[in-house]
Amino acid sequence: MQNSLPDPRRSPEQHLADESIRLRDQARVMPPGVARDRLIRMARQAETASRINAWVTSPGLRSPK
Repeated sequence: MQNSLPDPRRSPEQHLADESIRLRDQARVMPPGVARDRLIRMARQAETASRINAWVTSPGLRSPK
């Protein structure tokens, strides 16, 4: 069984990108159906979370000093 704890050496963006790739690879070998759709949806959610995290942590969103 795969360890679900994130590797502290990887950034959150990298972790989410790797998770998205893993989920899409799993979905690719499955027949069409509910389980495959669920994996694809989870992959999209990981990609969206990565984009949101990059946006929130961007230097343009820092409060003025």
